[in-house]
Amino acid sequence: MSLIVKNLCKSFYQGDDKVPVLQSVNVEIKNGEIVAIVGESGSGKSTLLSLLAGLDRADEGQVIVDSFDLSKLDERSLTKFRGENIGIVFQQYHLVSHLTALENVMLPMEILKKDEAQERAHSLLKELGLEHRLHQFPSRMSGGECQRVAIARALAVRP
Repeated sequence: MSLIVKNLCKSFYQGDDKVPVLQSVNVEIKNGEIVAIVGESGSGKSTLLSLLAGLDRADEGQVIVDSFDLSKLDERSLTKFRGENIGIVFQQYHLVSHLTALENVMLPMEILKKDEAQERAHSLLKELGLEHRLHQFPSRMSGGECQRVAIARALAVRP
């Protein structure tokens, strides 16, 4: 999977003031490359990642994942694309509190109507050393365990 970013721009408003966050960002990442996004607090790292994942829209420019230009997809198509191709591990986990670890990992597969969701979720949690936590709720797990559940959930649909 390749990623091409062309002339990406994003601004936010603070009151009546338009504050540019990203200006003419250009990046090409080839399949198999590993990239780190680093910078000072407030420099636009999270904004860039939100745009790359299709969670937010750019003011200008393009994000092309393989042959899909995210800027040209309508909301429904973009949601479908994200669900099938993008795995996101948020800093704050965003686990569903009333679902067990197993259910949290099964959730994206069930939304996409994937077969064998329970078996895949169990396998991923086992691989991440959480087989003993399958039926625990997030409130009963450590931060590290919750993070591993979030990683398993991000990998569940093989993005």
